[in-house]
Amino acid sequence: MALQRSLLMLAIGAAVALSGCDKDGTAPTAANAPETPAQAAAKAQLGSFGFDASGMDRNVAAGDNFFDFANGGWVQRTEIPADRSSYGSFNVIAEKTLADTRAIMEEAGTSDAVDVRRIGDYYAAFMDEAGIEARGVAPVQPQLRAIAGIADKQALARTLGTTLRADVDLLNATNFYTPHLFGVWVSVDLLQPDRNAPYLVQGGLGMPDRDFYLQDGRMAELRTAYQTYVAKLLELSGDKDAAAKATRIVALETKIARAHATQEETNDVQKGANAWKQADLAGKAPGMDWNAFLDGANLGAQQDFIVWQPKAVAGLSKLVASEPLEVWKDYMRFHALDEAAAYLPKAFADASFAFHGTTMSGTPQQSERWKRAVADTNTAVGEAVGKIYVERHFDANTKARADEMARNIIAAFAKRIDALEWMSPETKARAKAKVAGLKVDMGYPSTWRDYSALEVKRDDALGNAQRASLFEYQRNIAKLGKPVDHSEWAMLPQTINAMNVPLENRLVFPAAILQPPFFDGAADDAINYGAIGAVIGHEISHGFDNAGALFDETGKLHNWWTPNDLKQFNAAGDALAMQFDSYEPFPGVHVNGRLTLGENIADVAGLGTAYDAYRLSLQGKQEQTLEGFTPDQRFFLGFAQAWRSKAREQALRNSLLTNVHAPGQFRALTVRNIDAWYPAFEVKDGQKLYLTPDKRVKVW
Repeated sequence: MALQRSLLMLAIGAAVALSGCDKDGTAPTAANAPETPAQAAAKAQLGSFGFDASGMDRNVAAGDNFFDFANGGWVQRTEIPADRSSYGSFNVIAEKTLADTRAIMEEAGTSDAVDVRRIGDYYAAFMDEAGIEARGVAPVQPQLRAIAGIADKQALARTLGTTLRADVDLLNATNFYTPHLFGVWVSVDLLQPDRNAPYLVQGGLGMPDRDFYLQDGRMAELRTAYQTYVAKLLELSGDKDAAAKATRIVALETKIARAHATQEETNDVQKGANAWKQADLAGKAPGMDWNAFLDGANLGAQQDFIVWQPKAVAGLSKLVASEPLEVWKDYMRFHALDEAAAYLPKAFADASFAFHGTTMSGTPQQSERWKRAVADTNTAVGEAVGKIYVERHFDANTKARADEMARNIIAAFAKRIDALEWMSPETKARAKAKVAGLKVDMGYPSTWRDYSALEVKRDDALGNAQRASLFEYQRNIAKLGKPVDHSEWAMLPQTINAMNVPLENRLVFPAAILQPPFFDGAADDAINYGAIGAVIGHEISHGFDNAGALFDETGKLHNWWTPNDLKQFNAAGDALAMQFDSYEPFPGVHVNGRLTLGENIADVAGLGTAYDAYRLSLQGKQEQTLEGFTPDQRFFLGFAQAWRSKAREQALRNSLLTNVHAPGQFRALTVRNIDAWYPAFEVKDGQKLYLTPDKRVKVW
C-alpha cells in the first residue's frame, strides 16, 4: 500500500471532513432537527436486526455475483444525486454527520468562547457570498503581485519554497497528491522511528496523475478541457494573454508529468525510503536553488529528509532551471487562482467546479454552499469541531462495545498467526509481538489540537483558508527535532473512515464511523462483526499487508521475515493481485491488482479475522436464524452491504488509475476467499465466483 492503511479514503466519497462537497441531502440547521427523507427511507429498509433485505436481488445467485445478490435491488432503484460523483450505503452516516457538524458550526458563530467562535467565524466567512462577490479578486491580488515580482531563478526557488504545505500523507491516509511543485509530510522517520522527519514528495500537476497528461484517447480530451479551464481562470483574473499562457502552462505540466513516478512506484514503500542529507539535494537534484527553496519553506536548518520519489525530485528540480522564468510565473499565477477559486466570486468557483467536478468526475451539479463550508471548516479547524461533535454525538457505551470488539478481533488475528502452517516459529514470534504491541484509539484523540494561534476573520474567506493552511504547515514542521507524539491523529472524529498508523503500530477508529450501517448498537452481532468487525480486522491486517509487513513491532522499516516465509507471503500476494486483475469494470479496462494489493490483503485477512472473532464471541450460545438468514449469512451480507456503491463513469475510470482501493463491487467479492462463505450460501463448483480450496487466497 503506499501503506493503504485507510479503509475508505476516496473509495466512495464518504470522508465527510475531507469531501463534504460530494454529499447529498437537505440538512437541518439545528442539532435536534428532524431526519431527512433519505435518512428515514434508509432506516425503514432495515430489518429488525439492522439489515436491508429489500436491497438484495435474489434473482442473482450468491455464487455468481455476491455484490448484486446483496445489493442488486438497491443498485437498480438508486440514482446518484446530482451533486455527487459516487454514492454508497453509508451516505446515511454522511448526511447525518454533515447535519450534525453544520449545526455545530452555525451555533458556534454566536458563542462567547473564543475557541468556539473561531469555528463559527470561519464557517460564516465561507458562507458570505455577497461579501465575496463584492471583494472580487482583491483577496488574491497580494499573492499575484508577489509572483509578478519574481526577478530571477533564485527568487523563483524561494517563492516555490513558500508554497510548500503539509498536504500529503504517505503512510496513513494514502494521499500523494499536491498541486504545489513539492509536498511535505512530517511524520515518524521510517528508518529511525524515535524521531520525526520531513518526507519530500513530487507534485505540481493540476490534474490528478501523470497518466492524464501522457495517455491518449479520453485523456487527450481531458487535456483540451484542462487547457480551456486554465485560460478561463487567467481570463477571469484580467489576463489579456490567457490562451497563449494556458498553452505554455499545460506544456510545462506535461514535462512535470513526464518526470513523475508512476502510481505503482509511488506505492512501493521500499522505493520511497531514501534518506538524504540537505547537502544531497543540490548534488542529486541539481537545478533548483535549494538553499533559497528551503529558506522560503522555513526548513533551512533541517539536515535530514526522506525523498520519496528521488528521480521525480531530480526531474522537477531540473525543470526549474531549464524552463523560462516567465512560464514558471504564469504557472504559479494559475495555480494560485485555482487554489483560491472556491473563495473568490461565483464565476471562479463555477469554473473550477465545471472542470474539477463535472469534466473530471462527471458530477453534474455543484453541492450546496453550506456543504462546501462544512468541509472547508473541518479542514481548517477540524479538531475544534470534533471535540464538540464527540461531546454531542458519541456515547460511552458505543466506545466500550467497539473497544471490546477490537480486543476480540486482535485476539482472533493472533490465533490465525498461530494456525499458519507455512510460517516458521521465528517469523511467528515477530508477528505475534507486533500484534501484542498494537495500540487502539477509538472515537477521538486523547489530546485536542490548539488553534489559539490561528487568526480567523469573519470577512476574509480566502485569507482564513490561506492562514489555516500555513498554520497547519507550521504546526507540522515544529514537530521536527522534538520527541514523537504518539497520541496525534491524522483523522478527525467526524470523519467516516478508519486508519492503520504503520510507523506507530496503532489503529484509529473515528467516532463517525461507529454508526449504522457499520456499527449499530441495536443490531445483531453477526451484522456488526461483518461490517465494523471487518473494518477493524481490515485495519489490523494493514499492519501485515504487502507494505505493512515490512515494518516491525516498533514501526521501523525492518525485515523481520525468514527468506522462505517472505517468499510464501509474496506468492499469496501475487495470487491475490492476479485475482483482482481479472475484474473488468469496463470492456478492456481492469482493476489494477498490484496497485490495490495492500487494500485487498487487508480485506481478505480482515474479513477472515472478523469471522473468527464472531464465532469466538458466541461462546457456546445457540445460533439463531433471523428473518430467514443464518448467522453466517448475516455476517457476510453485513460485509457486502457495507460496500454497496455506485459511481459515475468518469469518476470510476479515474479511480481505477489513481485509487489504491478497488471499487466497492469488487471488494465485496473478497468473500470468495473465505471458506465459510461457500456453505453459508451453498456456492457450488461451476458458479462464477467459485474457487477451488487451493485457489482461495488466505494470506493470513
